[in-house]
Amino acid sequence: MNKARLFAWSQYLLPHHLLSRLTGALAECRIGWIKNLLIRKFVQRFQVDMSEALQEDLTAYANFNDFFTRELKPGMREIVADPLQLASPADGAISELGVLEHGQLLQAKGIRYSLTRLLGGDVERAKPFMGGSFATIYLSPRDYHRVHMPLDGRLLETIYVPGRLFSVNQATADNVPGLFARNERLVAFFETPAGPMALILVGAMIVAGIETVWDGQVAPPARKVTVKDFSDPQPVVLEKGEEMGRFKLGSTAIMVFGPEAVQWREDLQNGTPVRLGEALATLAATGGK
Repeated sequence: MNKARLFAWSQYLLPHHLLSRLTGALAECRIGWIKNLLIRKFVQRFQVDMSEALQEDLTAYANFNDFFTRELKPGMREIVADPLQLASPADGAISELGVLEHGQLLQAKGIRYSLTRLLGGDVERAKPFMGGSFATIYLSPRDYHRVHMPLDGRLLETIYVPGRLFSVNQATADNVPGLFARNERLVAFFETPAGPMALILVGAMIVAGIETVWDGQVAPPARKVTVKDFSDPQPVVLEKGEEMGRFKLGSTAIMVFGPEAVQWREDLQNGTPVRLGEALATLAATGGK
């Protein structure tokens, strides 16, 4: 058995949520020497480029989570202005992208998983995306960890889906079937110029929390599927490039669109690095309708 498979399989035995809660408590620690040591060691280990951060002084952060969700200096990321271009929602690397086949997304070579399950298990919510397309972006530890809108959108509904917290790196993606539909996640449904869009924030091993700009930290009182309706007279409307959420410790963002809504750049493939705001796809003139 190779090391990658052993690493992936060993995670089945770990107490995912206990580890994440303990890590979360440490990441919130405000004791000066502890939080400064954590931040400094992390920057050294992952070679984080602090010259991009609005606050470059490592000791100025209140705790590790404050550092991890750090804001960038203005102008550090240029959001593609063309309204027919879909912007990358985050810094990271393409894990997989392409067309949904038989209601399934590609997770890794030879591994597919259910769109319906990913979106919370409701067939009706999945129907508008059948035959559509998707892109999965992996955010590594060294990346900027805020997620922004890939295009203008009006929030319709969110679904919190409880689950496991497997690591989401390539080794695990290659060896744990249905990884992203197993892990805890928040699904946000938007109405956009490209038609319906689902933007899914997937939790992972030792991820201490998922936040959104409209609801703060996603922390349902019970670990059960939780649906929130935002289609009221005062909806949440976000422009392309605006922040929509963030991860406290890294994970994965998945975009899903309806049939013929977007055309991905031809050079994008597994492992292609991407930066927040760069053009990833062209929107169909019909708006996916």
